[in-house]
Amino acid sequence: MSRELDMTVALFPGQGAYRAGALKEFWESGDRTVRATFEEVDAVAKDRMGRDVSSTVFQPSPPSPAALLDSAPDVLQLAVFTTAVATHRLLAERGAAPSVHLGHSLGELAALACAGAWSLADAAAILCERISVLREHDRSGGAMLALGCDGERAERIVALIADPDLVLAVDNGPQSVVSGRAEPIARAEAIAAQLDITRTRLRSPHPFHHPLLDTARGVLAERLASFPSRPLDVPVYSPILGRFYRDGDDLARLLALHLVTPVEFGPAVSALHAAGARVFVETGAGRVLSALVEQARPDAYVVAPLAGRDEEAGLAAAADALRPPLTRGSAPATTVPASTVSGFTAPASTASGFTAPAATVTPAGPASLAPETASAAAPGPDREELSGRVRALYAEAMEYPEEVFTDDVQLEADLGVDSVKQTELLSRLGDRFGLGLPPAGLRVADYDTFGKVVDFVAAGVTDGADAGSAAGR
Repeated sequence: MSRELDMTVALFPGQGAYRAGALKEFWESGDRTVRATFEEVDAVAKDRMGRDVSSTVFQPSPPSPAALLDSAPDVLQLAVFTTAVATHRLLAERGAAPSVHLGHSLGELAALACAGAWSLADAAAILCERISVLREHDRSGGAMLALGCDGERAERIVALIADPDLVLAVDNGPQSVVSGRAEPIARAEAIAAQLDITRTRLRSPHPFHHPLLDTARGVLAERLASFPSRPLDVPVYSPILGRFYRDGDDLARLLALHLVTPVEFGPAVSALHAAGARVFVETGAGRVLSALVEQARPDAYVVAPLAGRDEEAGLAAAADALRPPLTRGSAPATTVPASTVSGFTAPASTASGFTAPAATVTPAGPASLAPETASAAAPGPDREELSGRVRALYAEAMEYPEEVFTDDVQLEADLGVDSVKQTELLSRLGDRFGLGLPPAGLRVADYDTFGKVVDFVAAGVTDGADAGSAAGR
């Protein structure tokens, strides 16, 4: 069985993902989604910081990234965040339903907000608090330097300099970023030049992902404690934590921890790719993250909807890529509020793995084997015998007594079989019973009980595998 389970990933970019004029035509035409998103953030920004976002980024001649960083770095961060949220909403209107959200640094706030952790107003207020705390408590004078090499080579440069004020802050896979005080940054730049490694000083207002910001981290955690979070509607993978967020996480503490903790975006992409992700869509302006994914994973299908001149066409292509498989190229999928879906939980901590969102309803079709209809498949091998073989495999793999695997037992809720383990077990079942490629649109989250797994195997054996040889294995 292939491990490519058609997982799609929405990428939420962070610092640097500003593109002058992005969504400007939507704003000027009065698009309700873009207008409502920016106006809601404007209201919060005016109240907390004394200025809005839209009057700057949608002026007749929008400022360049460098000009905006020099004149209004706070607005730059708000613009990156608001553009990402607006893009996500535009894609959702067009039928997009990504399996996973993946944010990069500041982008994790947008990824979490779009997954339902907070209202847009609260998320904007959180960002304003982050900006204010850093402005008040960062006196380090630090900087950031991008290097055209992988994290391992960048680590060797950091080790060679051996200065505690210099750290590897970001591992993007084919590119890395070091962060620290001005002197060790200058030394890293000189060494990179000697080694013929491309290097670029980042126009960053702070040395992000560095212990220099630890004082700001503590203050920010206290301020964010007043913003309670809600359960996520869509799984969010964190390149900073190296795992999925969970509903019980203290998001105030973890968001503050971002200031001093490295970003491992490259390893995060590798983990999701290993779990089946082949479609990545940049939910924001430009193609900063798209380019990194393309370099690291040439087999991935990558879309950057706001990187070209025709943003409407880009959004249409991106939405089509993020639709459930059976609805691609057709009308948008019907979605159900996650609160109505029983058993939806974010995956447990892991370096690789995923949960497909349980909130998307796709129409039945000849290529779809929905759990509800699997038991109605054509007669095949004796189900009781097949159930015993599947039960033995699961019991051995999970080290549980066989008797706990009844048809109605909830694999994750009752037995703790998270989505990563379930993906592995389905792959082993595919190998054991000769099921071949999975049906289009297979969603691990749909097979939440042991009985549904048995029906899945039974239908697969009936549809093409050699029942006799499978039973004899």
